[in-house]
Amino acid sequence: MTKPADIRVKSADELGALLIDLRKEQFNLRFQQATGQLEKTGRAVQVRRDIARVKTILAERQRAAAPKA
Repeated sequence: MTKPADIRVKSADELGALLIDLRKEQFNLRFQQATGQLEKTGRAVQVRRDIARVKTILAERQRAAAPKA
């Protein structure tokens, strides 16, 4: 589980790479679950929440950088 404070110190490029890695892991976990090979079922939930954390922080940065009308 990644803490939000750890995510906030990373650059946008690092967050993009982390998001790609998490999505790949989520994809692999889904296949393992479908074939009955998934041992740590809670890991799928952790990965999903980590993806949400990264996307939330990226969205916060975009809103902060956007000019106010």
